[in-house]
Amino acid sequence: MHATDTLAEADRLMTVCNSCRYCEGLCAVFPAMELRRDFADGDLNYLANLCHSCGACYSDCQFSPPHEFNVNVPLVLAQARTDSYAAYAWPPAFSGLFARNGLAISIIAALSVAVFIAGFIGWADPKVLYTAQTGPGAFYRVMPHNTMALIFGAAFLYAIVAMVMSVRMFWKDIGEPASTLTEGASIWQAVKDASTLRYLDGGGVGCMNEDERPNDNRRLYHHFTFYGFMLCFAATSTATLYHYLLGVEAPYPWYDLPVVLGTLGGIGLLIGPVGLLAAKFRRDPAVMDKQRYGMDVAFLAMLFLTSLTGLLLLVLRETPAMGMLLAVHLGVVFSLFITMPYGKFVHGIYRFLALVRYAKEKRMMEAGELTA
Repeated sequence: MHATDTLAEADRLMTVCNSCRYCEGLCAVFPAMELRRDFADGDLNYLANLCHSCGACYSDCQFSPPHEFNVNVPLVLAQARTDSYAAYAWPPAFSGLFARNGLAISIIAALSVAVFIAGFIGWADPKVLYTAQTGPGAFYRVMPHNTMALIFGAAFLYAIVAMVMSVRMFWKDIGEPASTLTEGASIWQAVKDASTLRYLDGGGVGCMNEDERPNDNRRLYHHFTFYGFMLCFAATSTATLYHYLLGVEAPYPWYDLPVVLGTLGGIGLLIGPVGLLAAKFRRDPAVMDKQRYGMDVAFLAMLFLTSLTGLLLLVLRETPAMGMLLAVHLGVVFSLFITMPYGKFVHGIYRFLALVRYAKEKRMMEAGELTA
């Protein structure tokens, strides 16, 4: 017995696919599947998070709809993958946020922005809030640095703790020992596979999107999004070092490292989410989890708004608009932080861990310690 009907259907499909094995060269899911004869819930959640939704197996499958076997691996694994986010959510009481994720994140984002704007208007000196501020420490004349650091430090720490607890439950459920996370070879292989999106290529020909003609557009826009996010994270980390180690306060000149990194990352977070949204609108509905469509859109919209408000703040930081732009940007970033454990952001973490496990299994199979 399985915990959900979706997992039961995933079990049925994996049983059919295990008998066929036509798609074993397309991605990591099918070689991992072939190592198993029975599929526990943890195994199915592992395979679901290993799937990159390239769509190639749906196009290649001789049993896909309208065949009576009704084999639609991308759709069912997408549904199981999203269900796994809720199943492993911490604290469990917040798992319901995944049910109507788009609405929940929209409300949280709107409230966060409203609270920051109200806070700025209520507590900041109007002479400072509505006049141009320039030079080092300009942002902190509107909102004190220690207050900003406390609020966002607490939000980020909560997000990290919640995601660590979720990951711990996922790792335990798929039956993998903690020692796997100390295996350098498995970690490094997973880093390479994740950073290149190796399994989003349909076995080498490209990702299937609106039809059966493969292309790599989704892969490209994923790269813009991921590396844009990482550059923004690097910019924030560098600015933190500047502040605490060098005693240099923001805002920084256009040519300084935090600004350069943040600008490049911001551009990536404009291009990537827009490209992914456009690809999602064109994608074949047969392979899409329509009920969770709002979660994908909400996450991409949050990344886009974080970038847009940050770049606007950069361009207009020496004008009277800076105060309100800072409030809006901080509100968006705060909502992004606190919703990270309860939205599409977690898929990257689960997928990376699934790649770690697959790298270990692949090495063991090549060494003859596992047999398909």
